[in-house]
Amino acid sequence: MRFVLDTNVLVSALVGHGKPRRLLFKLLEGHEIVSSKQMLAELGDVMSRGRFGFTKRQIGEFLSIIARGSTMATVTECPEVISEDPDDDMVLATALEGRAGYVVSGDRHLLRLREYRGITILPVDDALDMLAKIDALKDR
Repeated sequence: MRFVLDTNVLVSALVGHGKPRRLLFKLLEGHEIVSSKQMLAELGDVMSRGRFGFTKRQIGEFLSIIARGSTMATVTECPEVISEDPDDDMVLATALEGRAGYVVSGDRHLLRLREYRGITILPVDDALDMLAKIDALKDR
């Protein structure tokens, strides 16, 4: 199963110890994360904001971990889907180019779509629930 994790999920996974972090580790261990250089650039930009307090070295290390743990999609076109927040379109383009089945986000614009061209868009809680059900079926 291929997943795109929105920037807000990745930042939450880095700064907290809750569900986004659990999801990130679970996906790194047994599923495929899809990203793109554009999404990594946005992640680096967000992490550089002073309120997070990350050093350039910490940012570089985290971006490297995500890049190494991800299948990198090459995004050459970005659909115009979410007029309220065009940055969200890059998440959709990455999912399309990377043939991801799921986008996990906390962004209301993306979550409101629920589905885009066969890609399911869901919050962290729903992604964790789905993965738990899959694991339970495997254990039978």
